[in-house]
Amino acid sequence: MNIRQQFLQYNAQTSPAPLLLEVAQAEGVYITDTSGKQYIDLISGISVCNMGHGNQAVLDAIAAQSRRYMHTMVYGEFVQTPQTAFATALVDHLPEKLNCVYFTNSGSEATEGAMKLAKRVTARSKFISFNNSYHGSTQGALSIMGSEYFRNAFRPLLPEVYHFNYNDDEVLYSIDHNTAAVVVEMVQAESGVHPADPVWMMALKERCETAGALLIADEIQTGFGRTGTLFAFEQYGITPDILLLGKALGSGLPLGAFIASKDLMDTLSAQPVLGHITTFGGNPVCCAAGLAGFQELSNKQVINSITQKQELFRTLLTHPRILAFRFAGLMMAIQFENESFNQKIIQSCLHRGLITDWFLFAPDCLRIAPPLIISDEDIRSACRIILESIDEVIR
Repeated sequence: MNIRQQFLQYNAQTSPAPLLLEVAQAEGVYITDTSGKQYIDLISGISVCNMGHGNQAVLDAIAAQSRRYMHTMVYGEFVQTPQTAFATALVDHLPEKLNCVYFTNSGSEATEGAMKLAKRVTARSKFISFNNSYHGSTQGALSIMGSEYFRNAFRPLLPEVYHFNYNDDEVLYSIDHNTAAVVVEMVQAESGVHPADPVWMMALKERCETAGALLIADEIQTGFGRTGTLFAFEQYGITPDILLLGKALGSGLPLGAFIASKDLMDTLSAQPVLGHITTFGGNPVCCAAGLAGFQELSNKQVINSITQKQELFRTLLTHPRILAFRFAGLMMAIQFENESFNQKIIQSCLHRGLITDWFLFAPDCLRIAPPLIISDEDIRSACRIILESIDEVIR
């Protein structure tokens, strides 16, 4: 068997049509395959590699920490400097209320932990989320996912979960004294990049406060500068009760977190003790990598360039076959006439040396979410390839 056959046979598959790109190396905004062909990475591992592939500061931090120690004990038992240093750095950049960090292995696990925390704090079990939302694929996260297509095969799921349309005021009338939490994305990513309406988001927060429900902000994709501010909620004039992070948090290594006030978080430590526990969450090497990437993001003032890069994409990507172009910083969706047309463009882009993708709930939309360090020159090259691919498909 060659490596592709082994991959298909021995690696559990998540779809019948994987891209099958054999990766040899990745650096900056480029991925190189085993034949030596170089690709512009326009999705950064689904908003993971915000500082690009192989950032030297991140590599140095990984090497240094791995020489000191790796796994020593389950999360929360031993004092491990990388965890504490990264938690401190995050809290220093967040509102005062968000002052306690629980590290997990992934964004899905952050969702699970936040849901448990909301139930523990409020003594309620009702959750509200939104159609076409995505918060992970584990049982609790799947329960609040906004797609019956993905949920149905795995029922029964959690009871007392209610879904409403995003940016629709109807949800406000369902948040009541039985509601533990409302889970919401500041920008609904997998529906094809739909930002929240600021007035609606403010009303949602106010209604949660009135009802004693918690507002959980899912910033797993939008965090760390993706939308033009460090966290997208900063653009809405609100502070969530619980913040979910993942994707870019570990700078390429697996890491997630849910963040709340210490008063709330302390409820997980007693009655019962170990109310939430993880073996590998907050792995010291992952935290060292995450902190190094976070410092690079801040020190190089990358976020200051996001709006300008967004506008360059927006200006260059004009074509009669583009039906809509939605964006929130460097999270963008190009909508085409149907899924088939979009898939042909994705394949053409790949052939031309550009990695793009589609959206879970918007298969007619092409995903653009490059490393935040992408240069203007690479943006122009990427846009040229997309436009050439559209022309090739319609010929």
